[in-house]
Amino acid sequence: MLVGRAGVDTLLLVSPSVPDQEIAVIDSAIGQGVQHIVKVTNHKATEDSPVGRRRDHARIEAHLTASGLAYTLLAPNLLLQNLFLVAPMIKQTRGFVMSAGDGQFGAIDSRDVSEAAAAVAAAPTGHEGRAYLLTGPELVTYADVAAEPTRALGHEIAYHRVTPEQHREAMIRAGLPEPVAASNSQVFGLIAEGDAAWLSDDIASLTGRSPRSLRTFVTDHVGAFE
Repeated sequence: MLVGRAGVDTLLLVSPSVPDQEIAVIDSAIGQGVQHIVKVTNHKATEDSPVGRRRDHARIEAHLTASGLAYTLLAPNLLLQNLFLVAPMIKQTRGFVMSAGDGQFGAIDSRDVSEAAAAVAAAPTGHEGRAYLLTGPELVTYADVAAEPTRALGHEIAYHRVTPEQHREAMIRAGLPEPVAASNSQVFGLIAEGDAAWLSDDIASLTGRSPRSLRTFVTDHVGAFE
């Protein structure tokens, strides 16, 4: 929804956690008569987080809370669509590198996040001041991530475990800016320590159906990996 359109009373706020941009949108929303903001955030967004993007989300949340607008927070676990970033490596080498060790995470399909966001935005009454944790139906590891395309493609996909520093260097070589690579490797290192090992039933509560699984995601997008 675009701030500035007549009659818009609910705004869905999604960005790569850029505080100045999101804060500007919040301030503009106030001036345009928006009554409710639905923000996609991080469930561990705190001002003292070791992860920069989480501190950014915390700063935005603080501004949103102080704005006086009604708001709802949606905090997804790792998005399954992130696997598209390793799809070219899987195609070329039948494997991928990752620094998450055997850490578990409640991987969620972004289609489920979108449906949950749409449900709240379409009928925000009753969701004011709520924070929802959005996850898939099960905890998985990157060994599970390798096993699913192995099953779907009929040949082995290898998961190569590397250290966060090795992963950071690999991402930089692949063309990612150093700050992004450093932040990503930091997050994957935290996953290895159990940071993302959490599940929630909030997708079912918001949409009325169970979230998509890792297997469903790989089956739906198998062409990206072959």
